[in-house]
Order: sequence, then C-alpha cells, then structure tokens
Amino acid sequence: ESRMNSRPNGLPQVTHTYINHHLDSTRWEVYQPRESDIIITTSYKCGTTFTQQIMYNLLIENTADAEVFPQLGTVSPWIDARFFPVSKDRLGPWIESFEHRRFLKSHLPLDGLPYYAEVKYFIVARDPRDVFMSLLNHYGAYTESGYKQLDGEGLEPMPRYDGDPHALFRNWLTRGWFEWEQEGYPFWSNMHHTQSYWDYRHLPNFLFLHYQDMRNDLPGTVQKIADFIDRPLDKGELDRIVQAVSFEKVKQQAIAESAELTGDEFFEGGQATFINQGTNGRWHDLLTEEELDLYRATRDRVLTPDCASWLETGGEMPN
Repeated sequence: ESRMNSRPNGLPQVTHTYINHHLDSTRWEVYQPRESDIIITTSYKCGTTFTQQIMYNLLIENTADAEVFPQLGTVSPWIDARFFPVSKDRLGPWIESFEHRRFLKSHLPLDGLPYYAEVKYFIVARDPRDVFMSLLNHYGAYTESGYKQLDGEGLEPMPRYDGDPHALFRNWLTRGWFEWEQEGYPFWSNMHHTQSYWDYRHLPNFLFLHYQDMRNDLPGTVQKIADFIDRPLDKGELDRIVQAVSFEKVKQQAIAESAELTGDEFFEGGQATFINQGTNGRWHDLLTEEELDLYRATRDRVLTPDCASWLETGGEMPN
C-alpha cells in the first residue's frame, strides 16, 4: 500500500526518543538555540561530512591549502551521537562556548529532533540504493575498537557485519531497529528520515540538498547554501571553496590523515575508508531484480510518491 501525499497541520513535534548503539536523542535537551544556528541532518551516507566541509569553508576558514581537513567534531559536533566524547552534562556549556556561527550535525528523523523556527535546517538525502552501497563499505570497515565504542550499558549491542551484502540488504529494507520503523536495521531509518522532513518541506527554514546534485554542480551547491544562510560570496571566494571541498581534494586529505593512524581507529583504514568513492549507481552491479522489487515495495510503503521520485532522481523539488 502506497503512502499518499499530505501536508501536516502545525509545526513538527518530537514524538519518539531514539536511543541505541549510535544514537541518544535526549542529548538535544541541553541545546539552547541561537538565531544564527544551522543544523545539518541526514540519515547516514548521504553527504553529511561533505555539507559540513562546505559550511566549515563558508563560516570558519578556507581549507584548500590544508594537508588534512580540520577535525569537524570539534567545531560541528554530532549532538545525538551516544558515544560522543563530550558527555551530556558537559555538552550544553561546551557548545555554548562556540564563538563561530554554529553548524551542528544530527542523524535524527524530525520526529526525534526538536524544531525551532529561528534555526536553519539542511536536510541532505540520496537515492536509498546508493546509500546502501556506501553503508556496506562503512559497516564492513568497523573495527573491534569501533564496536567497543558503540557498546553501552543496558543497550542491545550493534550486530557485527557477517560479510553477506544480500542478507544485509534484506534486513535493511524489511526491519527497523526501533519498533516504529519499517527499514534501516541494524542502524536506524533511512527512508523514514527523509520523509519525516519532506512532510514539512513548506517550512521556510528547511533546505533540501540531494547528494547527486551536490556532486553534479558543486559551485551551484555552495552558492545555494551560502544564499540560504545569508552569507555573501564573491566569485573568487566561491572558486576557492569549490577547490577546497572537491571530492578529489577531500579524498587526498583523508589519505594523508590515514597515513598517521594510531591503530585505535573506528574504521579499518581510517578517514580514507570513511570517505570512500562518493559515486552513485554501484548498486546496479550488486542487487538482483528480486532485491530491487523488495526495495520498491519498501519505498512505496514508507515514502510518498513525490519524495520517492526526488530521492531517485534529485533535481528541483516539487512544491
């Protein structure tokens, strides 16, 4: 049964608490919004880091000449990361001390993330089949040290990846980690994440970015982001930012960073694994027709037709 397009009444409300191996949505309780704040929210593997890097270049400094990209977590923290090294009771004062314009990261759907009219939200999304291929690389590279960081008292541990991409795909499309989800296991929802924001796309402080469009037109993307956050940009500065955040440049920085590994990494190969290929369409070589039918069935159950169409093709948002 397909979801129908509908526009909810009123403003978004938090209706679910997300706590698992990766997430703790209650950490947002210590957040005090500023009028200039920006929240970058994605499910995962959709261009989160890419968007943060563009913001870093717009709001802090240009990184075109940096050998490694500065640590994003110290200036653009993932607030709902349960394992984040800053505890909840220290988190509020810490982010309050930031003097730069704040751009914070979240992986929460809108039913778990507080909404503030004065904050600007960037929702970054990608074709779910491409998300899966990137997730396969990501999950497959978790180290024992990474899994240990995800273990929490009283929490069901993160299942180890068993090396079977087809079993993972079936689970990912037919199970949720949380009882209100229909897909996303063993992480959290991917399609529902986008849909939860899509239902409120009429809100003036929401901007949707599609990963495919970001890769296809980087100058246009940087300009669009700058315009939305009222950041003036001249042609020379735009060109320098595009140079700084090109996939080739960022990959080169990730490889340089990974050469200095200490061995206590979350991912096998460090940042060079985390920033993998950045390409789309690799699912054509892996997924069977039967698996694609399964994908389409889940898509039609979780997504409205206009949201599904935009996720698969990108381009202009329908009204």
